[in-house]
Amino acid sequence: MADLTPTGFRVLRAVAATGSLTAAGASLGYTQSAVSRQMAALEAAAGHALVERRRHGVLLTAAGRMLLRRAVRVLDEIDEAAAELADPSASSGPVRLGAFPAALAGVVPAALAGLPAGIEVSVREGTTPALVRAVRAGTLDLALIAQTPPFRPPDAESPPLRLTRLEERDLHVAVGPDHPLAARGAVEVAELEHQVWVASRSDAGDSLLGVWPGLRERADVRYVVRDWLAKLRLVEAGLALTTVPAALLTDVRVDVRVLAVRGEPRETRRLLLAQRPEDGRVTGAPDPAVGAVARALGRAVTA
Repeated sequence: MADLTPTGFRVLRAVAATGSLTAAGASLGYTQSAVSRQMAALEAAAGHALVERRRHGVLLTAAGRMLLRRAVRVLDEIDEAAAELADPSASSGPVRLGAFPAALAGVVPAALAGLPAGIEVSVREGTTPALVRAVRAGTLDLALIAQTPPFRPPDAESPPLRLTRLEERDLHVAVGPDHPLAARGAVEVAELEHQVWVASRSDAGDSLLGVWPGLRERADVRYVVRDWLAKLRLVEAGLALTTVPAALLTDVRVDVRVLAVRGEPRETRRLLLAQRPEDGRVTGAPDPAVGAVARALGRAVTA
């Protein structure tokens, strides 16, 4: 009978974090065929199918989710043991923080600047679904994620992630300084019809982020970019409009006008801090550095 191995666990964690065999291989430096072989060996050792292939990637099965929880603990133990052997006086490593682009631009810098000396933080940008997977897989300690009505849990796995609501505010629209709507403090939803939009693709690639939801007509999306600053620069140049989440309202560093939108349905967004159900990386004891970063993020939002 084949054995469960750390290499197989690392592949499982990477697949869970990325949602793709190809992306998991890229993150580990493996080819897709090598990842497939490792997954096949792990499934043979486990005696269960661990992943289910879907159109936009793979999802863990119930057995895969159960094994992932154990695998994360084992890998944390191995990684921390290796770090202690390399430098017995070293700490457990930097706090691993993830954030979606707007939160990364609008919240994270102020939070990190206010941290006590000695706390190290590594930061990863991602979409909310990707960040949720990474927290669940144990490759992130904390993640700033966005939530939209009807505010369902970010995933259906059990136990649920620990979620802290940092902010709940209405979605706004950004326009260039010379746009006909720029002098207004607020606009009606109907006035957003027939506008040109700049957007970015969602994690699954089947929807666009940055277009006002619920427009009656097909949105005129002429620009699709990944970089948040590029999106705002296009707005600044008067070429398009885009939606602006609350996380960026006070920290827009380009010359744009941020407008409230009146009308129904009301578009509200929540900024959440997501953590694994366990408090600590291995033992379940709270990690003081993770707690300090979480508190700093909360202060940065309310400042």
